[in-house]
Amino acid sequence: MTDRDPTEIVDLLADLFAEQGGSEYLGEAVTQAEHMLQAAACAEAAGASSALIAAALLHDVGHLFKSDSAGEISGAELMAGTDNRHSHTGADWLGAWFPDAVTEPVRLHVAAKRYLCTVEPGYFDQLSEASVYTLSVQGGPMSQEEAAEFARGPYARDAVTLRRWDEAAKDPEADVPDFDHYRALLADLLIPLL
Repeated sequence: MTDRDPTEIVDLLADLFAEQGGSEYLGEAVTQAEHMLQAAACAEAAGASSALIAAALLHDVGHLFKSDSAGEISGAELMAGTDNRHSHTGADWLGAWFPDAVTEPVRLHVAAKRYLCTVEPGYFDQLSEASVYTLSVQGGPMSQEEAAEFARGPYARDAVTLRRWDEAAKDPEADVPDFDHYRALLADLLIPLL
């Protein structure tokens, strides 16, 4: 897709949510799409900026890509013990259309989990069983030096905020807006053609 027709781009995202988003969310009691929609609802309820709401909505889009010709979703690789770097894959892909204020919290949300496990007593104990497992695959808690470096980054605060919504977004009973609720927000955030 070379042009930036907002309708086409948002439709592409909607299709990902509707199709691959219906798959299991890595050992949790919600689907991939339910998880991301819950994270976005948390962001919206907190009065977050449009960019951070979009980041919450799209933070795990890197799990929705096909990983091989057999059609396996890349999140399966993570649960099998291989870090699929979904945060970077998703951020890089989204970067074709969205500004850094959306993509960088997406890129850093896994690092934010590793960071919080280092600097916040008790954070690790709040993680779900699946999140503890993926943490081990993703490098485990940061060293003190890594945590200090992470904290100096320009999007560290947003990534940590997103991470908290990420952990809260696993409720199979949650009633949150569907993808269409965010269409205008996403379209407004698209990088304009030069």
